[in-house]
Amino acid sequence: MTSKPGAVQLEVDDRHVATILLDRPAKLNALTLEMVAELQQCIARIREIDPRVVILRAAGTKAFCVGADISQFSSFDAVSTWRRWIADGHRVFRELSELTQPTIAVIHGAAFGGGLELALTCDFRLAVTTATFALPETGIGTIPGWGGTDALTRTIGRTRANELILARRRIDADTALGWGLINEGHPADQLDAAVERLVDELLGGAPIAQQAAKQLVMAADVGASAAVLEALASGFTSATADFTEGLNAFLEKRPPRFSSSNPTAEPATQRVE
Repeated sequence: MTSKPGAVQLEVDDRHVATILLDRPAKLNALTLEMVAELQQCIARIREIDPRVVILRAAGTKAFCVGADISQFSSFDAVSTWRRWIADGHRVFRELSELTQPTIAVIHGAAFGGGLELALTCDFRLAVTTATFALPETGIGTIPGWGGTDALTRTIGRTRANELILARRRIDADTALGWGLINEGHPADQLDAAVERLVDELLGGAPIAQQAAKQLVMAADVGASAAVLEALASGFTSATADFTEGLNAFLEKRPPRFSSSNPTAEPATQRVE
């Protein structure tokens, strides 16, 4: 399934793996409000079809995304920036981060500004070894406006976040890996294989349990009680068909055969309309 042609597209394959593609390589995948709206439409469709894994990619090799389209952003006055530009981005990025499925950002080239903020919404970030990362907004008199000050600080800590945000440092993939900003770095010709390995690992897990576990991790990140939530989630998952299958497979010493998280979904490698 693939979305109608646009700057943001959605495709779902027969494994129930959804891929969101930023497709504006001539502009280094810089985000416009129209693209943010298209991204929201993709997220809404993902909620409907309930795939197993969601991958976020970008067209071209020069940039994953260089952030906001400055030519559009600069045309907004202060009130419009507050009411639309920042509000829309925050809402859509939050919706992406709150998807119950595991999400993977695949990063080629530059991830700057809003592009890095977009990557930070994903659970996993895999990058080419030539990728670069930066939040340069203070250099043009503004600030990271789509959640970067919060998400980056929670990911790499206040001290490192200050290096990117206040000092506007641009870091390479090796540094990003050492700081915990990305999960893996690979040469360009090996990145897709690494993504596929991770997808296979994720597909090997029980989908309902994975989605519940992801929500627990997100709750822990904001200080929620694991003792309470894990008890509730354990009780819930123990009542699923996936738990029965997983337990039987363990006892029978065979690989489990988990069902799709949405048994009514119709997998197909086609465009989502």
